Amino acid sequence: MIHKKEITCIIVDDDLVDRLTTVSFMKEYPNFRVLGYYESPREALANAKSLNPDVLFVDIDMPELDGLELRGQLMQIPACVFITGFPEYALEGYELEAFDYLVKPFTSARFEKMINRLEEYFLIRAKSELLSHTLGADTIFIKEGTRQIKLQLHEIIYLEAMKDYTSINTVNRRYMILESISHLIKEKEFTNFIRIHRSYAVQKHFIKQYNSLNVMLANNCTLPVGRNFKETLQNLYQQ
Repeated sequence: MIHKKEITCIIVDDDLVDRLTTVSFMKEYPNFRVLGYYESPREALANAKSLNPDVLFVDIDMPELDGLELRGQLMQIPACVFITGFPEYALEGYELEAFDYLVKPFTSARFEKMINRLEEYFLIRAKSELLSHTLGADTIFIKEGTRQIKLQLHEIIYLEAMKDYTSINTVNRRYMILESISHLIKEKEFTNFIRIHRSYAVQKHFIKQYNSLNVMLANNCTLPVGRNFKETLQNLYQQ
């Protein structure tokens, strides 16, 4: 059995109140340890390599060195969560492999959702050697430890990206495989899936209804529609 590992992080924000707010939120999660919190991004950069944190929490709009530039110099940190008051930076953030993007002021519920995803991501990393898959004509075999689980492709409702991993979601449960969603949906077996967001791809026949913001699936699960994927979704139903 794989136990939860301690997840270390640093927090970088030039605004004192915002910085302390993030630190306060983190205190609710004993599995996370804050190695340092910084007003100056250059000070954070100088210390990050020796601290070797798992997660970088960083504001974007900062003097000297903005959060995007800082992340660009600290790509060795596995996960980066941008915390900012400027949602228009989201696309640039995801291009720098952002794990999540919190827009100020965020709620404790939104913060908890991000924390839960981080815990799941690092748990998956810890047991990544157990995760693999093979594809057949209409099936996918997923390795979990010593077991081989056979799934019918038509039973998969949607895929969720978790950086280097993909969550495969069926009606009954979810499975994890060690492959990015971008690579997975290029496989010919996944041609019936449509990308609706950087983090989600859904199987077409499970789409119940959609609008410019969300897609509702046959199991009543609602997923967001990314700005860059709206046209793809609209074109699907104009054919």
